[in-house]
Amino acid sequence: MEKIGTMVTLSKDREEKFAGLIDTYEKLVFSICYKITGDYFAAEDLSQETFLSVFQKYDTFDGVNEKAWICRIATNKSIDYMRSSGRRSTPTEDVFFETLPDEKKNPEKKMIEQEIKERFRELCKGLKPPYDEIAEDYYIKELSVAEIAKKRGVGTKTIQTRVYRARNMLRSLYGKEESG
Repeated sequence: MEKIGTMVTLSKDREEKFAGLIDTYEKLVFSICYKITGDYFAAEDLSQETFLSVFQKYDTFDGVNEKAWICRIATNKSIDYMRSSGRRSTPTEDVFFETLPDEKKNPEKKMIEQEIKERFRELCKGLKPPYDEIAEDYYIKELSVAEIAKKRGVGTKTIQTRVYRARNMLRSLYGKEESG
């Protein structure tokens, strides 16, 4: 790379390498940026910023796992964008009050929610072991798969399978209850 005045010229090899990187990872970088930001136009800008950083820092890259390196840059750019965009936006009064939780639910709504939870708890207890306890831990107590696995001393894959089976059993029970 040569500097001519303030302009930088690329060697032919580096120019081809960089063009190849863009062609190879352009869609992947955009999808990462879009998935994190949820904003098409921001994702386009962040994709460009990602490749600009790749270009600027390519000399410091160790050459190991190029794809992971570029994806990490795209992820970091997107996360930084999301952090800064949260600080930039000031909610209007209407938006602010819409986001406040409704602390005072009406008594009827509370009662209905309580009845639904109790009915669901009964359906969970109606499952055969160990699915009854797994369903209650997962759906009623809202424990994560990892927490349930630790509590029961079994692997997370086992708990995931049991949660999946419990869900299907609950659907079946709920379907019978609805039609019967």
